[in-house]
Amino acid sequence: AEAALEALTALVENNFGEPEEIEAALPPTPTAEAPPVTALLPGQLRGIPASPGIAIGPAYLYEPTLPEVDRRSVEDPEAEVKRLRGAIQTARQEIQTLRVQAAAQVGDYEAAIFDAHLLFLDDPALVEAAYTRIREAHINAEAAWQEAVEAMVAAYQALDDPYLQARAGDVADVGHRVLRLLAGVRHARPHLEQPGILIAADLTPSDTAQLDVEKVLGIATALGGATSHSAILARALGIPAVVGVGPDLLRLAPETMLALDGDAGLIHVDPDEATLDQFQARRRAWLARQEAARAAGQAPAVTLDGHRVEVVANIRGVADARVALEYGAEGVGLLRTEFLYLDRETAPSEEEQLTAYRAIAQVMGQRPLIIRTLDVGGDKPIPYLDLGEETNPFLGWRGIRLCLDRPEILRTQLRAILRASPDHQIKVMFPMVSTVEEVRAAREILSQAQDELRQEGIPFDEEMEVGIMIEVPAAALQAEQLAQEVDFFSIGTNDLSQYTMAADRTNAQVAELADGLQPAVLRLIKAVIDAAHAAGIWVGLCGELAGDPLAAPVLLGLGLDEFSMNPPAIPAVKQAIRQITRAEAQEIARAVLGMESAEEVRAYLTRK
Repeated sequence: AEAALEALTALVENNFGEPEEIEAALPPTPTAEAPPVTALLPGQLRGIPASPGIAIGPAYLYEPTLPEVDRRSVEDPEAEVKRLRGAIQTARQEIQTLRVQAAAQVGDYEAAIFDAHLLFLDDPALVEAAYTRIREAHINAEAAWQEAVEAMVAAYQALDDPYLQARAGDVADVGHRVLRLLAGVRHARPHLEQPGILIAADLTPSDTAQLDVEKVLGIATALGGATSHSAILARALGIPAVVGVGPDLLRLAPETMLALDGDAGLIHVDPDEATLDQFQARRRAWLARQEAARAAGQAPAVTLDGHRVEVVANIRGVADARVALEYGAEGVGLLRTEFLYLDRETAPSEEEQLTAYRAIAQVMGQRPLIIRTLDVGGDKPIPYLDLGEETNPFLGWRGIRLCLDRPEILRTQLRAILRASPDHQIKVMFPMVSTVEEVRAAREILSQAQDELRQEGIPFDEEMEVGIMIEVPAAALQAEQLAQEVDFFSIGTNDLSQYTMAADRTNAQVAELADGLQPAVLRLIKAVIDAAHAAGIWVGLCGELAGDPLAAPVLLGLGLDEFSMNPPAIPAVKQAIRQITRAEAQEIARAVLGMESAEEVRAYLTRK
């Protein structure tokens, strides 16, 4: 399963953990003001915000049908293997067609989700396992396939990485497709006769990619999380969505009128006339902001009082770099390098890494390019590192901790980064830093690499900036000391939020806690920015929060220097920054720092 795991990991690092909104967060008109949301009122349902925007319409329930599978003995196992092989081949053709359709509708960046689906159909851990079950147990293809799929789904659900854990839904999606083909059952994709809000227990990526955006005004699901592939596709399609609402959603009567707020994760059931009027005004304003944001993506992000803010991209590879420029990125705030290390038996050579870094740097030209050193742990199998198993990899041997214990890995990577640095604005960044000692140890290895290159007569940028990621509360709390050791900070709010709130944001039961707008997290961000500026260094932010237009005024008011996000979010964030002065942003930041919950913060920002 390593090939599929690597592909999913790569997709995770492209898309998950950071939303990809394409709409701007401009202040709504007074008539479009959102109500404060401090408590769940009668007639309201709450879930997880998955795709921003406003939708109003009747509810239509989608209930996909799956063939019932009976496990039965067969006399000719090879005939069953042949049946399964044919169904897999047909499924491959269907997914390839779906990928082409998705690319045409939402772009190649998001359509790459289906590349991982194709890899599952070539994965021996799934396919050969099913063939083996047929041959050894003499059972029918449907039962063997279902058992193999269920085993792989369970394996993904058992992973410690919450993002990869969420990919179990992709395995199930592929599995259901093949199962329907084996049973000769035609898949009825979600279809609305009239415009409305689609409600379902859950949606697969295949279902979501085929939605009619003219008819599906919004999506609400009982299950799911904001990092699912379905949520990513909903954002790319521009369909407002709330997920993880719970079973009450499925008890709604057919065509019940709903007003859905994808920003707040709130659904009004049978709203009164005043609420409907308010939501209609907000929807009109939202649609207008979408159009304005797309048109203005290439222009710089300058506040109303002339303060320019750098808006850059999170990427992994040359293709992403090109996409980032198309969306208006002014550089790269985070180049994830794990793709070079995964799904192989030996570590990438210095020359191999150099080729990759140079190719990306050439695309970016003189724009800044921040390269993060290897950030893996026991949750991602890398045979040549012999990581072993850990009870909790996210609190274990990962990031800079691993690299300091394997200095040859870090030194090789740093040599490649240094060699790519001449004639480009390349910077290096160390992840998962917890202590000053770790920074000094990493810089010592960097110094050794620099000395080696000087002795070999190989040029590099002697002034290359060195930074660290602030992802651990301990690092945030000693930012004053860490700022004396580096040239910049980059705040990783995805991990910082989870570690601060002790909450897995893919777990629907606690997901609301793992919110970058929690006042506790915002206070840590402020402390980091203040400490950095006092030491004369700059601060970026490359977590999910940076790509949320609603959060842009807060981060601007806290003094953030650089916003780094997935490329599709860039136009909206730039537009949000252009609609406010620094003084107004600072006032907003002061206000939210005194609030008691993320819910209160979001309600306040929505009203602003």
